Amino acid sequence: PAGTGCPEVEDAPSLPSWPGLGLVEGGWGSLPTQTRTLSSTGLTEDQKEFQKVALDFAAKEMAPYMAEWDEKEIFPVETMRKAAQLGFGGIYVKPDVGGSGLSRLDTSIIFEALSTGCTSTTAYMSIHNMCVWMIDTFGNEEQRRRFCPSLCSMEKFASYCLTEPGSGSDAASLLTSAQKKGDTYVLNGSKAFISGGGDTDVYVVMCRTGGPGPKGISCLVLEKGMPGLSFGKKEKKVGWNSQPTRAVIFEDCVVPVGNRLGAEGQGFSIAMQGLNGGRINIASCSLGAAHASVLLAQEHLTVRKQFGEPLASNQYLQFRLAEMATRLVAARLMVRNAARALQDGREDAAVLCSMAKLFATDECFGICNQALQMHGGYGYLKDYAVQQFVRDIRVHQILEGTNEVMRMIVARNLLQS
Repeated sequence: PAGTGCPEVEDAPSLPSWPGLGLVEGGWGSLPTQTRTLSSTGLTEDQKEFQKVALDFAAKEMAPYMAEWDEKEIFPVETMRKAAQLGFGGIYVKPDVGGSGLSRLDTSIIFEALSTGCTSTTAYMSIHNMCVWMIDTFGNEEQRRRFCPSLCSMEKFASYCLTEPGSGSDAASLLTSAQKKGDTYVLNGSKAFISGGGDTDVYVVMCRTGGPGPKGISCLVLEKGMPGLSFGKKEKKVGWNSQPTRAVIFEDCVVPVGNRLGAEGQGFSIAMQGLNGGRINIASCSLGAAHASVLLAQEHLTVRKQFGEPLASNQYLQFRLAEMATRLVAARLMVRNAARALQDGREDAAVLCSMAKLFATDECFGICNQALQMHGGYGYLKDYAVQQFVRDIRVHQILEGTNEVMRMIVARNLLQS
């Protein structure tokens, strides 16, 4: 806004709808050069270009509408299709079916950058990307070519269906059944908290085709409109309001055997391999929200005056801001290290992904919450962007495996070693 006394903000185009967002083409206009380069340190020239393109898209196509999408609960399909034109619909999917064929690190960089414009929308895109990767990786050639091109272009959208009303963290106890009858499966059961549910076109569903435990689980791909597939009411959520969330219900839903990914009994393994990448993706979205919140706090401390001087002159607040930036950089390094490990197929990749998800989502929520605190009463008003980052990022500590489960995975790995 004009008149803030902050030249970077006054010179910026009025893209966002919130005071103090300060976005300009190519990134966050109010961020000093020496700080802005921290998110690019160690990246290749190609990765810096991916980052710039994603930051620019976030600034122009997402940040100006983030508040409206949240308030009116708009699922911004056309904006996401624009992102898909840049290759963001199937970032780590093979190019022969329309994907970009980029690495896990490239993907993390892109999701962090997009999340600075709208964390909720980027988080859905990360789930969509995970689903397309699962079909690309575990599907046969016919399945890959049937599903992936329209998903990579985001002509169609995908949802991941693992959690059930009675099985959240204990995913291997899921009850949705798929009884084989000839060349079809008949599904009965339900899934809970499904991002995109009811609005999306393709559902990657984990279901029980065999006995109890993980070895009895298979993975089926369902399409909207199949008889017996229906949806619950749209949930009212604290955040993530730019993506709908519903229960997905199966009542004698008939699915061709040809829609099964991999072999019978392979579903739990497919689900967990997908979630390793999903944990990096959601941690990357947390990085973007924290990055944006640090900048909002930095700007607010500069322009807000109390006791006759800017808040930025208060040493306590200087130290808190320094701690926020330090925690952000530490979290980013952990996430990028895990992304490299997963890309390289390292033996410790799964535990590093769990560590990164745990650390980054906890730390980044703390950063966003501290940024809100620095805004005082203004931070609690919906006119200010920081409150939405706090609301949108809170669920990252719950989904893709709760952070308590992440601790269990890490501890189990240590004790077994």
